[in-house]
Amino acid sequence: MSQYIERYQRRKLISSYFSVVLSIALVLFLLGVLGLLVLNTKKLADHFKEQITISVFLKDNAKPVEIEQLQKSLAMAEYTKTAEFISKEDAAEQYSEDIGENFVEFLGYNPLKNSMDIHLKADYVSPDQVAEIAESISAKTYVEEVSYDKPLISLLNDNVQRIGFWILIASGVFTFISVLLINSSIRLSIYSKRFIIKTMQMVGATKTFIRRPFIWTNIKLGMFGALLALIALGVVLYYVNENFPELNLFQDLVLLIGLFVGVFGLGVIISWASTHFATQRFLNLRTDDLYY
Repeated sequence: MSQYIERYQRRKLISSYFSVVLSIALVLFLLGVLGLLVLNTKKLADHFKEQITISVFLKDNAKPVEIEQLQKSLAMAEYTKTAEFISKEDAAEQYSEDIGENFVEFLGYNPLKNSMDIHLKADYVSPDQVAEIAESISAKTYVEEVSYDKPLISLLNDNVQRIGFWILIASGVFTFISVLLINSSIRLSIYSKRFIIKTMQMVGATKTFIRRPFIWTNIKLGMFGALLALIALGVVLYYVNENFPELNLFQDLVLLIGLFVGVFGLGVIISWASTHFATQRFLNLRTDDLYY
């Protein structure tokens, strides 16, 4: 009978520890994912900004040397990420593939223009800066037209600022919720041992002596939960980097290491603080109040 009770208590204890570790791991994992999002918000925004294309259409009488000089000057400009020359023949071939028929044979001539596709660096993708760049390129005598999506640039800049603000708000709220969830899990595990705490106190054990094993146990649980969260976070990070290599998620290793250390440290700190205050609460309760 005593062995059955002992096995039951051991299973109950393991189940309690497992629930604490799982809750800590899940909460820290979600917090880590949010941290990755916060750290890479600008990088994601820059990636989308650099996808915007400025198309420079050249006049038919533009000389090859003028085209070459324009391409070199654009490639060397501080605002340019890439500058690619597209001949009218290449453009016609691509357009024919898109529509599924040879429109040049149908029309009898190629109506398209030689052009250059320019992708700007993210810091220069704003309505005013793009308009200024387009105006300076249009001033060249052999440039017929400069075309880009003005509404898209304005919309992108407005949305980036709005999303960045709400991500910061969500980070603060979620951090607060994370602390509450981990604290609740630890308090529930200590609640089941409230009679043991009071018994130790009644036989003369000091509060520090009583708290120490509980704090150390839950710190170890917090460390283990944090490790599980970091492993899952590493898997997600690797998967995203493999599928979206242009984001260069491993470029800022210092920030990533800081995030991982922060998640691990947060798991330890919250576990310590929650255990300390939970045990303190039961230590200060009267014996009669333990039943409520």
